[in-house]
Formats: sequence, structure tokens, C-alpha cells
Amino acid sequence: MTTDELERLLAQQPVALLHRLARGRVHRQFRAGKRRLIELLLQHSSHNRAGLESDLQALLEARQSQSASSAQRSQYPLPITRKKATPQTPVPALSEPAISLTGWLEGIGVPEPQPFVPDPWQTDALSALSEIDVVISVPTGSGKTYVAIEAARRAMEDNRTVIYTSPLKALSNTKYTEFSRLFGPDKVGILTGDRQEHSQAPLLIMTTEILRNLLYDAASGEIDVRLDTLGLVILDESQYIADRERGVVWEETIIFCPSQAKLLLLSASIGNPQDIADWLTSIRPTACRLVRHSKRTVPLRAGYLHPNGRLTPLFRTLGIPYGHPTHLHPEAKRLFLEYEEETLPSGRSRR
Repeated sequence: MTTDELERLLAQQPVALLHRLARGRVHRQFRAGKRRLIELLLQHSSHNRAGLESDLQALLEARQSQSASSAQRSQYPLPITRKKATPQTPVPALSEPAISLTGWLEGIGVPEPQPFVPDPWQTDALSALSEIDVVISVPTGSGKTYVAIEAARRAMEDNRTVIYTSPLKALSNTKYTEFSRLFGPDKVGILTGDRQEHSQAPLLIMTTEILRNLLYDAASGEIDVRLDTLGLVILDESQYIADRERGVVWEETIIFCPSQAKLLLLSASIGNPQDIADWLTSIRPTACRLVRHSKRTVPLRAGYLHPNGRLTPLFRTLGIPYGHPTHLHPEAKRLFLEYEEETLPSGRSRR
């Protein structure tokens, strides 16, 4: 099969089949439109054309077989049997009108100011951190930063040094600005590969790699006296411990962290936080407690923004219908189809 023939065959297929074909071949294939998917698949096939053609043929045969089975079932319908009704989990009725864009946007904005009251899990985490290490696994926007700020404040009041790490220089710069405003510019320093300011401050912001290197130096005998006063190490975005390339940095940072310092790991997306807490307990002189909270403080609403600027709810309901992801908003369906048509290779039509 020539490249042109393969391209034409791919263009005739629905985008769902192309996504299945792209799995394992195209990085982040779910973000690409149909035209881009075809281009990426053709680029990939330059290394293994036979494999791509074989997988495509298998998908087409499976699709044809499924269509034939459906046609056969419709030609020879099964006899109707009456079964005793059994209770089932209620499913949102598709007959109900879909939410309007105005209804979907209602209530979004800055809430009215209210007195701040810590959530029970925040109080629990701070209480535990005074004695042991803590892993916090809560949804985004739940208040992890409050625990980090309050824990840092308490450690500095006890004349202990605090180190706050993040995986990105940009995030470290943002936290430096935020913490300088909260604690005062003379109390906060930053150490990254590009920036070094107030390195003797009691609260130091740095990337995790910088801290790992400092701990390396201490282990080799080049001891920084500041580590003797280290009381708290905060590892933000600690799900990076699972990263194939950078995860070892988080592991070594935890292993080499001075025993007198408490560890606080923050994340909204660790898949196995209890395993991480158990591992810390096994290698550190103190136990580690997992503080987990699953309820979202800020509810999620899913929407779809078409490249032409049209915004619509993604689902028929205000919230995300967990367990029923196929209940798409009719306008979103229409825009999906419109986008698929627009991204077809020029001069070719779907069959």
C-alpha cells in the first residue's frame, strides 16, 4: 500500500478508530484532531509501515464483524422473555432537558468574603506534623497550601529552618513571591539554577533537585551548618516521585533528609498515598501519617470550547456525571462533529 493509499484509507475512518490506532504510537494522541492524527500516524509509519497497516486491518475487520453480528441479530431477533423486575441504580434520564449555557455559568465567580475556618483535615494534619511526618492527599483547591504556610510559620517561630520545594522553577518563583508577601521579604529566600536570593533566610524556596544536591553535599562531608537547624521540609507536587525520569530525585531527597526534620508531602494526584506513607515509615526514624480528603471544596464543571470560540457545557448536567460519561450535551456533540468535519484532509469527505 502506497502512502497516498494509506492516507486515503485513514481519512475514510471515524476519528474514534484513529484514536485507537494511535494509542502507543502517538504521544498525547487524545489532544489531536483528525487531520493531525493522520499526519502523526503517517510519520510514525515511516519506521514500521507493516505494523500500522496490520493493526488498521485488524480494527477494520473487527468493525465489519461487529456490524455483521448486529445485522444478523436484527434479522433473527431473540424471543422475548419476561423477567422479574430487579432494583437498579437510577440512571439520569436523557429525556430531561439539557442544562443551558446560562445555567451552567450561573454561580461561577469570586465568592463573598467569609471568616476563614480550617477544615478538620487541615487541623488534623498540623497536629500530626508536630510529632511525625505527614503525607497529604486532597483534591486541587482544598487548602494544601494553608497547611504548608501554617506549618512553616510554627517551625520558624521555634527557630527552625524551613525548606519548601517544587518541581518547577516557575512554581518556585511564584511561591517565593507569595511567601515573601506573607512572611516578609527578609524571612524568605530562593535557590534555583537561575536565581539565588537571601540564601540565609529561615524559609528557603527551591526546586527539589537543588535540595537533593545540598543533601548530597552534606552526605559527602561538605556539611552546610544550616541543615543542623532544619526543622521542616515541604515537598510540593510530590506525585513526581512516580515520574520515570525525575522520581529518583524525590526518593533520594526523602532518604537523605536529616532525621530531626519533619517531612510534609503535598499532592492532589498521588495514586497510592498509603504506600508512600508506609514507605516513609519504614525508612525514617519517625512514623508517617496519611491525611486524605476526597470531597472537593470547589466543585468541577466541565465545558467544551470550540476553536471558533463557541462555549458549551460538556455534559447534560451541571456537574460531571460520574459513571455516565456518555451523557454529552447535544450542543457539544454537534460541535465535536463539526470539528471532525473541519479537520478532515481537504478535498476528501467522510463515507
